[in-house]
Amino acid sequence: MVLADLKLRAEYDGLIYLAESQRKLPSLQSHHHRELELNFVVQGAITYVVDGHRFRFSPGTLLWLFPGKEHQLIARSENARFYVVVFTPSLIDKACHIGRYQELKQSPEGRGKLASTVLDPKRFDLISKMMASLMDGALDSDLLNREAGFGAASDFRFEHPDPDALNAGLQYLLLLCWRYQTEANTSGEAIALHPAVKRAIRILSESDAGQNLDALSRACGASKSYLSRTFHRQVGVPLHQYRNSLRLARFFEVYRGAGESTMAEAVYGAGFGSYAQFYKVFTQAYGCGPRECFSPKA
Repeated sequence: MVLADLKLRAEYDGLIYLAESQRKLPSLQSHHHRELELNFVVQGAITYVVDGHRFRFSPGTLLWLFPGKEHQLIARSENARFYVVVFTPSLIDKACHIGRYQELKQSPEGRGKLASTVLDPKRFDLISKMMASLMDGALDSDLLNREAGFGAASDFRFEHPDPDALNAGLQYLLLLCWRYQTEANTSGEAIALHPAVKRAIRILSESDAGQNLDALSRACGASKSYLSRTFHRQVGVPLHQYRNSLRLARFFEVYRGAGESTMAEAVYGAGFGSYAQFYKVFTQAYGCGPRECFSPKA
């Protein structure tokens, strides 16, 4: 499992940003982190895989991804807009005292896969306004989306013009949203993935050894056609699209990491068979060529 370092500086008790499909969000590998993550779907739909189950969330959903829980955002609609909010363990310790909030302090083993609820219009409007106010004066939205909020494997760091106000707002937001969750006491509708599909996700997430469909299907104990058809039906995206999203995530991690990798080295290190293949996948995902998105190292 990949442990993601959100790289929050000491003055921050968390972070918040508005993720938007139209801003060409980067893909992220399956990962977990020590912080509590809350997603709030404003528009469109997002799809996660957690513990071998697929979950799809519609507008108005509050989605809780608990510390230590492996999760992966595998699909989002073209019009998706959703807030991503992160709360540090120290914030949870400071904010949660009475019984209602003690579940937020439980270990991952003490919880289910995730928790979610759909807000009524009045609560939806209130939470939307609260989150928008916490974003006031924050970093440019294009930058935050390009860096997935925190800057995967780069020297990017989340910043806010008023950390004290942000921290106070995050604490109140945490308690209010969890109160709404416990009052509704619902969770997302889970679709259990076929063992072959779960195996394919694991293999592709751990390495690109399964890039050949023949080899991947054999490793998963299924025919090529059955694996491709079942994967698409259950996960919601074609197998080749999922594989390419992981390759793009690896490319960003290698190229924007601390090393001195050139673009070509990052392309092949991510598992692409050629630069032409990488270029086609990149432009389809982000609407422009890689050299238009950032200045190359070489």
